[in-house]
Amino acid sequence: MHSTLFFALACAYASTVLACTCVVTEYSKIPGALAKCTDIVLQDIAAPSNGTIDLSKAKKGSVITFAGTTTFAFTNSSDFIPMKFGGKNITIRGTPDSIIDGNGPMYWDGLGSNGGLPKPNHLIAVKMNDSLIENLQLQNWPVRAFKLGNSRDVTIRNIYLDNTLGDLPNDLSGGKNAAHNSDAFGVGTKSKNILIHNCTVYNQDDCVAVTSADNVTVSNLYCSGTHGLSIGSIGGKSYNNVTNILFTDSYLRNSTNGARIKSNFNTTGYVANITYSNIQMFNISDYGIVVQQDYLNGGPTGTPSNGVIIENVLFKNITGTVTSDGISYYVLCGTGCKNFVFEDVKITGGKPNSSSCNFPASGCPLASYKTYKSKPLPKYPTCKSPPSAY
Repeated sequence: MHSTLFFALACAYASTVLACTCVVTEYSKIPGALAKCTDIVLQDIAAPSNGTIDLSKAKKGSVITFAGTTTFAFTNSSDFIPMKFGGKNITIRGTPDSIIDGNGPMYWDGLGSNGGLPKPNHLIAVKMNDSLIENLQLQNWPVRAFKLGNSRDVTIRNIYLDNTLGDLPNDLSGGKNAAHNSDAFGVGTKSKNILIHNCTVYNQDDCVAVTSADNVTVSNLYCSGTHGLSIGSIGGKSYNNVTNILFTDSYLRNSTNGARIKSNFNTTGYVANITYSNIQMFNISDYGIVVQQDYLNGGPTGTPSNGVIIENVLFKNITGTVTSDGISYYVLCGTGCKNFVFEDVKITGGKPNSSSCNFPASGCPLASYKTYKSKPLPKYPTCKSPPSAY
């Protein structure tokens, strides 16, 4: 079969079964490959302006592999979604040297999704069931990277996300980081049974933000430059329930926050059964652990509201440091906070006497730490070699 018809076919006999891989090298050939093949390689795809790499119509059981460098031409629209992952029992993966480049420098202006130049709000929109995303390397996404919505039973593992180029200011950012609102993983819209595992993140916003989901496990992450491992912000959205979330065995470095739960001022919602365990953090500039019920995108009000219930929260085996201007602990709850437990928690440094916890009644966990034996964290996630400073 000639590649000029749709795409190249590479076939091999396995016993009596003919196994074929469809190799696609042109953006326009992707729909044809999805319609005819279940083993697809996307090689050096260059998507044109307004060209979404839409994999949501993949056949059940498909395996789609990114190879080479995937790029996107500039698109002057905040409604544009560069990539869509969808379907059931789908595997999406990358070859060891593959790169997905979101062309962020063409959009970055220091404002992210808060104005300025129109830009894609998410690089990858995920709506999948019983599926696996693995071994991808992403760089230079315009605003947020992954957005999971209405997804169930999805595993994301061995992902390397590098947005460090956005740390630098540019001509439009007024001296600030050029990239903004660059969350790595957003989990929302009633997603359920999600595992995010063994990933590395360099960015300028949340490493993970869970905003509406049930039964999410985040484990073995390395987060640098981020706003932390976050629940929220919760309230004022279409869906405002977050339940049964575990953040564990992870390391945060040179980040704004460590563990964070935030609910929006004067809104309603429900957050329950949240665990942060075996977390190490180093050089956190704002808050080591923060729970606040006064959040607004333009800045906190300083007065908590009571509409979002936050209950059954466990912080266990958490250690680390904040910078000289940082605050180890900050809890500002209204009447909606219930059953918070701090066990073996010790975050040091920061401004003297700056920690403040109005809940639980025992106050901040300044004396809760004791020697414990927990399983050691990996020196670095296995998907990439460590930076020299690590």
